[in-house]
Amino acid sequence: MHSIDGRREGGAQDEADSAAFETHRAFLIGLAYRMLGSHAEAEDVVQDAWLRWQDAARGAVRVPRAFLAKTVTRLCLDRMKSARAQREVYFGPWLPEPLLDGDVPSVDGPAPAVELASDLSYAFLLALERLSPLERAAFLLHDVFELDFAEIAAALQRTPASCRQLAARAREHLREARPRFAVTADQGERLVRAFVQASHSGDVETLKSLLAEDAQLLADGGRRVATIGVPILGRARLLKVYMGMLRKHGPAPDTRLEFMRINGLPGVLLRTQGGVPIQTIALEPDAGGRICGIYIVRNPDKLRRFLND
Repeated sequence: MHSIDGRREGGAQDEADSAAFETHRAFLIGLAYRMLGSHAEAEDVVQDAWLRWQDAARGAVRVPRAFLAKTVTRLCLDRMKSARAQREVYFGPWLPEPLLDGDVPSVDGPAPAVELASDLSYAFLLALERLSPLERAAFLLHDVFELDFAEIAAALQRTPASCRQLAARAREHLREARPRFAVTADQGERLVRAFVQASHSGDVETLKSLLAEDAQLLADGGRRVATIGVPILGRARLLKVYMGMLRKHGPAPDTRLEFMRINGLPGVLLRTQGGVPIQTIALEPDAGGRICGIYIVRNPDKLRRFLND
């Protein structure tokens, strides 16, 4: 039996529709997170896309991946209008919601695209944030998720030539954000442990030896908790400000530490003894193994996903 919009009715079709959607879920969550910088919002957007997928006339959906990419992109662009207005009045640095390995499923495909798709580092995500919404969408859809420009044009309601220009401009702006330097899991954990131990003991000389001369620190508290309200650039200033923050707002002696990878970087999650998340710290190493970026998220709204871990 068919409905008037051309969709077959019945449980078998519902199961087929669900299975078809699930094959694209990893792709959709990855796209939405990179657009919005929030895993929670990405999941909401994908759920909204699922509702639209259920209502779609199947005869009009020739390429499900392209249809769903268009749907998620439009939903994200709508959300970004209000998000950008909110960030204009956001207190202090804004950082994406921290992710653990596996939070965004891996993406299959040719090596260059997979390398980009796996890059969830703060440096890369912040570089995406500096693009216009349309530039970000065109770049992600073409360079990361490999849609052709005709499909992207349908999603962005622009011409293919215009979308090609948007992606090219985005690529140029992003060039400075790459490459990032990967370290092994063991190297990363040693770096984080050394940083945390030196921080808690007030060992300024060890901290100095761990930091690159051009190191930067970004701390996101969202006015919800005390933190450093401006970006800190340069090793000497960073040490002065960071040690001052530790003296005033350092973690309690019984704070629990959980070492993990955060947005693909070596990091640590700090909790109270009761399990309440306090903050995440992710460290970005440079080519010489020194820390060139410290990313601290203390905004409780961005730590909710750790409440039940």
